[in-house]
Amino acid sequence: MIEKKLAAEQAIEYIEDGMIIGLGTGSTVSLMMNVLSQRIKAGLNITAVSSSAATTKLAGILGIKISKINAVDCLDLTIDGADEVDENLNGIKGGGGALLYEKILASMSKKNIWIVDSTKLVKTLGKFPLPVEVVQFGCNHLFNEFESRGYKPVFRKKGETRFITDDNNYIIDLSMEKIENPEELEISLKHYPGVIETGLFCGVADIVLAGVEKSVKVINKKKRAQTF
Repeated sequence: MIEKKLAAEQAIEYIEDGMIIGLGTGSTVSLMMNVLSQRIKAGLNITAVSSSAATTKLAGILGIKISKINAVDCLDLTIDGADEVDENLNGIKGGGGALLYEKILASMSKKNIWIVDSTKLVKTLGKFPLPVEVVQFGCNHLFNEFESRGYKPVFRKKGETRFITDDNNYIIDLSMEKIENPEELEISLKHYPGVIETGLFCGVADIVLAGVEKSVKVINKKKRAQTF
């Protein structure tokens, strides 16, 4: 929790008055939003766009006004978490079920910052199950196809029923264990009719702020570390 909090607090320093900000989803983003709300109460003026119903709900509690995504042309900055980040700053996201909206926000942003703790830094992606968002129609056929490929698919559940995303889709989590070429896998998965989006975020993050013990490691896309 300390590492997450450190990364979340440092992310605030990238936010400037008048910016249009994308807010991701997840526990680390929630920590960041708590600090952001304090800055707003102190006079910081921003426009915020949310990536999920959960984030929108929290924003309402914290007094952060959320604008509709179609009301803005682009975002100056999006701050989000990640479930895994490799040495090339490719990531797996979607553990919170918001991968589709998160990727849309990221595509609209001039800069993307991910905030993580040290456990999220990996050499190779894949230990964390890869979320794939799929339409409900024909989803069992997709599941069987993934199974035949050896991807060990599992329908994500909430209690006893299948988890439903904010866009009314299902998520199939793939236990890949090791993803040697995330770019190729993303292209391959998106060729299947019914796949809406994958949790592979390749070449998206500009900066990763990683809480490591009692400090924050800043990993820049242009000058990324050779090793974690």
